[in-house]
Amino acid sequence: MDELEALAAEIGAILKDRGEKIAVAESSSGGLISAALLSVPGASAYYLGGAVVYTPKSRVLLTDIPREALEGMRSASEPYALLLARTSRERFGATWGISETGAAGPTGNPYGDAAGHTCVAIAGPVEVALTIETGSSDRAANMRAFAAGALELLKRVLAA
Repeated sequence: MDELEALAAEIGAILKDRGEKIAVAESSSGGLISAALLSVPGASAYYLGGAVVYTPKSRVLLTDIPREALEGMRSASEPYALLLARTSRERFGATWGISETGAAGPTGNPYGDAAGHTCVAIAGPVEVALTIETGSSDRAANMRAFAAGALELLKRVLAA
């Protein structure tokens, strides 16, 4: 968690300095993105909330994304990750939304993605999505890598 906490500390400092807020929707990282962001003292200055959107049922209950918005889209894809990030941002009234959706392992997902596949996205004044492939079936290592990838992407976007 040290790497995640270090990234989150840098991100938290930037968000606090700017007076910006963030909301999180994550899946196969299992809450590690939120945990890292919340590990920073004073996180309440920038962290508005988050959800682990792990199943279709949790997506319905936690995000209220209409079924029509999902047509032609599958989870563990960049368009879906962007939809999650946008939805989090909008529902919480945040400056930024960050999301992650993938397959931690040890096996792949029903969509044909191998373990170690995830898509992360940032929505806000800038929008970007990225696919990460670790090539590993190590569930815990993938969860940490997914959270780190999402936080690194956020840090790059904030620094630009």
